[in-house]
Amino acid sequence: MALFHLTKKKDTCCCGGDYNAENMAKAELVKKEGASVKILGSGCAKCNQLEAATRAALQQLGIDTEIDHITDFTQIAAYGVMSTPALVVDGKVIAYGKVLKTNEIIKLLQKNKIVL
Repeated sequence: MALFHLTKKKDTCCCGGDYNAENMAKAELVKKEGASVKILGSGCAKCNQLEAATRAALQQLGIDTEIDHITDFTQIAAYGVMSTPALVVDGKVIAYGKVLKTNEIIKLLQKNKIVL
């Protein structure tokens, strides 16, 4: 509207992410890869604590896999996560919004039949 001098907004969000169709398609592809463990978060202390607890849980269970730490907000949004840190296993978000302890992660892995 010219009256209020409003202009069309760009397809960006408050966090600086670039939400265009191409970036969202790439994020969906990454999300569907599965068969992996991912920590979603900005890289803050809580995200790093969740990553450390997840490493310890995987080590206790004898699972040798890499943990990807996703910091790109476009990819995080593709998982539907609005509260970080989040734990994603095999493309499925199994926890978000809090730092889990090692034993809690082990129970979640077993509950979701990722580990028997």
